[in-house]
Amino acid sequence: QIHPVESGGGTVPAGGSLRLSCTANKNMYGAVGWFRQTPGKERTGVAAIYTPNGDTDYGVSVKGRFTITQDTAKNTVYLQMNSLNFEDSGTYYCARRPFWNRGNWGDYVDWGQGTQVTVSS
Repeated sequence: QIHPVESGGGTVPAGGSLRLSCTANKNMYGAVGWFRQTPGKERTGVAAIYTPNGDTDYGVSVKGRFTITQDTAKNTVYLQMNSLNFEDSGTYYCARRPFWNRGNWGDYVDWGQGTQVTVSS
């Protein structure tokens, strides 16, 4: 079983940047996604990378501001977040699934514990 572990969260002023990391105990073949959840709301997809070919998908609200990349040698996926705003605050989860079909934010099976991101005004 794959166990992703997130890191890099924290508090940042609006307009600032953070880089989140998701490191696993083994190769994360398939799709690796970042999801955001805030209290009382459903978890939503932020970015995904399809590890066999490096293709990416982004949520509408983060396109042009966030970038997802991978370092397969380190079993790590990164989420670079720039121009952060208050609506980006939340708990960010990393997840993996074995299927790498694009355009689908579901079917993730291996989830991390999350890392908190707070954007201050």
